[in-house]
Amino acid sequence: MTLNEAVLNRAFPLAPVLLMLASCGAAPTAEQPLSPEALAAVTPDAGAPKDQLARQIDDLFTQAGLGETRAVVVMAGGKLAAERYGPGYDPDTRFVSWSMAKTVTGVLIGMLVADGLLALDEPAPVPLWQRQGDPRGEITLRHLLQMRSGLRHTEAGDPPYESSEVRMLFLDGRDNMAKWAEEQPLEAEPGKVFEYSSNTSVILADIAARALTSSDKPEARRKAVADYLQERLLGPLGMTSMVPEFDASGTLIGGSLMHASARDWAKLGEMLRLKGRAPGGEQLVPQRWVEAMISPSPASPHYGFQTWLNRPIPGTDPSAHPLFPDRAPQSVFSLIGHMGQYVLVSPSQRVTLVRLGHSDSKERPPMLQQAADILELYPVR
Repeated sequence: MTLNEAVLNRAFPLAPVLLMLASCGAAPTAEQPLSPEALAAVTPDAGAPKDQLARQIDDLFTQAGLGETRAVVVMAGGKLAAERYGPGYDPDTRFVSWSMAKTVTGVLIGMLVADGLLALDEPAPVPLWQRQGDPRGEITLRHLLQMRSGLRHTEAGDPPYESSEVRMLFLDGRDNMAKWAEEQPLEAEPGKVFEYSSNTSVILADIAARALTSSDKPEARRKAVADYLQERLLGPLGMTSMVPEFDASGTLIGGSLMHASARDWAKLGEMLRLKGRAPGGEQLVPQRWVEAMISPSPASPHYGFQTWLNRPIPGTDPSAHPLFPDRAPQSVFSLIGHMGQYVLVSPSQRVTLVRLGHSDSKERPPMLQQAADILELYPVR
């Protein structure tokens, strides 16, 4: 030790420690103050530490590598806990569902089964499949709801225009989507193999229309389904922004095209969290049906009736899971739409989290981890 170092140590005994910390980069860094916008997003009914909730939501909007978050709504214990929008979006903006529509279609089928208009475990009432000797006649409504019909429906293709979804929505099937989807042959025995498919949800929407009207006229089919949804689901829930789309044949595009505000998507999630009840207590969908929607399929532990489940998939890479079973209760379930649309429902935490925006395949996994950070602020009850 030099004379100068000895003098320094006597005068400033902590100097060596401070110098060592500085050289190691170990000095703690203070968190940046939250912006007024971040703080204003959280309500008095947050149900979690307000500053922490504000910061985690702020990270969804500002952190690099997560894509563009356009809307976040958090419901906790049935109350609005937080709400925030990106530039150009607000509470009145209608956001496209993409595949979140599938869960709405699952609810629609459930109401028709409860009304006695459809049967879950009988052959699906698709006229084309009822010809003698057609093996598709073995497909049941349950198979369709659980995405295990066995039909040759390839959701993603290379090139993309070869996928069943693109061909049905935009190319040769676009004017009569259900007909195109129902004409496809089997590639597996019904009930044996899980294959996620927008085509399947459109078949379910066609079955719903046939259950509600005997007419093949497009306008009659559109009106029958739209009126039923309005009277039985959208009206009682106060989902005033919801706009479902129909194809030229009058079939609800039940796999991908419904539009609603972030608040209305949260209302749907809350109804499912309450096992089919409206906030006022009215039972809109039978409790047993919602329980079936969120129960694992025999062919896919992470999927129920048109709904994704936070259940691990044995023998697969956890990072490939569409949700996060290592970060949240396994009772969590979700509506999931293309490019990062999520309505995450956690019954045991009494929370519904809506995240809408645009995240590509690389951005979605870290974005989901950030959503998991929000859920972790709420205790399991």
